[in-house]
Amino acid sequence: MTNYPEKTCTLDRLVRNAKLVRAVLEGNKTEQRRDGVYGYPGETFELEGERFEITSLTHDRLRDMTDADAAAEGFGDLASYRSLIMRMHKGMKWDEEHLVWVHRFQRVE
Repeated sequence: MTNYPEKTCTLDRLVRNAKLVRAVLEGNKTEQRRDGVYGYPGETFELEGERFEITSLTHDRLRDMTDADAAAEGFGDLASYRSLIMRMHKGMKWDEEHLVWVHRFQRVE
């Protein structure tokens, strides 16, 4: 997919939670799922003075998420990821059919 919709938020808001920022900086987080588009492939963002580049952007269903995807999100497994998401978004139901934008990124050397 190369024809992306307009951004719904600015790229600097892609990773905001302090624990997740730390996971990115330590190399344990290389993906961020969001309901909207925050950045496009080739764009860069900065966390605590370190630059990262969006390498891909896909539109995936939650049901397709695996333990490996959860690990790329900075979690031990899918159950841990799901648990945090449900705590962060009170009243939200985990909808297996829900589409999310998966922003994959890497550190720019």
